[in-house]
Amino acid sequence: MDIFRQALQHGVYTCYLRADARLPMMYMPDAIRAMIELMEADPSRLVHRNAYNLGALDFTPAEIGAAIKKRLPAFHIEYAIDPRRQAIADSWPESIDDSAAREEWHWAPRYGWTR
Repeated sequence: MDIFRQALQHGVYTCYLRADARLPMMYMPDAIRAMIELMEADPSRLVHRNAYNLGALDFTPAEIGAAIKKRLPAFHIEYAIDPRRQAIADSWPESIDDSAAREEWHWAPRYGWTR
């Protein structure tokens, strides 16, 4: 999350994606907990066994920039869109359907963010 380091050190971040490129993300504590919970889940409830999508949060560069600006008013984002990086981001889903994990072993993220 280079954006946070750049915000604190320089007050500006150069983003290589479009401002509206929505990306799914997850905090590491949620990812680690999900692995443990899946290993400990009742096997009789697991229809998909060990292959689950996990959703947590999603945001755009503009949204994360606005959240940082609330705390660091002088912060701003510059955009220098890199077609290769943007193509990768465009290939990702905007959000993740984790309904099987929620139903079968009661997955739910604990960490999110306020837009």
